[in-house]
Amino acid sequence: MSKELKVTSDKVDNYQLLISIIKAEIETEKDYIANLSNISAYFMALVKDISWVGFYILKGGELVLGPFQGKAACTRIKLGNGVCGKAAKDETLIRVDNVHEFPSHIACDSDSNSEIVIPIFKNSILVGVLDIDSTSLERFKELEEEYFAKAALEIEGCGW
Repeated sequence: MSKELKVTSDKVDNYQLLISIIKAEIETEKDYIANLSNISAYFMALVKDISWVGFYILKGGELVLGPFQGKAACTRIKLGNGVCGKAAKDETLIRVDNVHEFPSHIACDSDSNSEIVIPIFKNSILVGVLDIDSTSLERFKELEEEYFAKAALEIEGCGW
C-alpha cells in the first residue's frame, strides 16, 4: 500500500490517520512481518518525538525482536524483564515517564527516557508487544495510551 502521509501539527489527526493506514495496510497484505515493518515506519512518520518504535514477538516463552524503526535494539527479552517483558507478562499496557526509575529497565538505547508498551493479542492470546520510546521524559500521556491501544487492536488482525 502506498499512502501519502499528510502530517499535521494536530496529534489527534495524525493518530487517526495512523489507525486508518494500519486498517488499510492489513486489508491489503496478510503477511504479518510485512505489515509490522510498514506499521513501524508509519508510526515513525506520524508520531512526533519518538526515537524508536517496533515489535517484540512472543516465541518460545520470550520476546524476540521483530520489525522496528530506530537504533539497533535488544534481540531477546525474558518475560518480566524490562518494560516490554513486564507488559507481556502482565498482559497490560505500561507507560513509563522515566525509564531510569523503572525496576529492571533494559537500556537498549541509553538515550531513551520514556517508553510505552502495548501488548498485542490474537484470539485473546498474547503474540507480542508494540514498544515505543522517546528521548524526552514524560513523552507519553493518556492520549497516546488511547490511540496506541486502538492501533494495537488493529494490529491484532495483521496476519499472525
